[in-house]
Amino acid sequence: MTKHDLRGLTRRQLLSRSFAAGALVVTGAGFIAAPNAAWAVEVTAITPDQMATLLQMARDIYPHDQVPDQFYAVAVKGYDAEDKKDLVAAGITELDAAARAMGHASYLSIGWEEDRVQVLQSIETGTFFQTVRSGLVTGLYNQKEIWPIFGYQGESFSQGGYIERGFNDIDWL
Repeated sequence: MTKHDLRGLTRRQLLSRSFAAGALVVTGAGFIAAPNAAWAVEVTAITPDQMATLLQMARDIYPHDQVPDQFYAVAVKGYDAEDKKDLVAAGITELDAAARAMGHASYLSIGWEEDRVQVLQSIETGTFFQTVRSGLVTGLYNQKEIWPIFGYQGESFSQGGYIERGFNDIDWL
């Protein structure tokens, strides 16, 4: 064994682990943090599991691999409200029931996107699905921070219109 192996935790490791444990205690149960990114969303009216299900549902309805989860979290944060918590609870119950009917424990436990899409297709005519889908159109795509990801430059009226800006920018035709 080397001298380093016998030493145990370094001071830096001890401090980082202590900070992580302290952060967990401070944030409480109504908090979802991304394990691989610097963002988090706190929930007040719905449960963290319901928010995680909404995030996965949003990703499956409008899948964009290049768009980070934080933008989906912003898009579905509006469902964390007292007046919408019953709709969310009933909708996720319906979604999980559809997943169980297809042999899965819950919607969130389904590992393959193709299987989750089949579950979503089974409830797509329902009020919950239609409400979330239509809310995502504006909740996701109206975030100016993701426009560059899609190559959208924003409105052009204030800059002379599309004839003067962007009309002939297409290089893939």
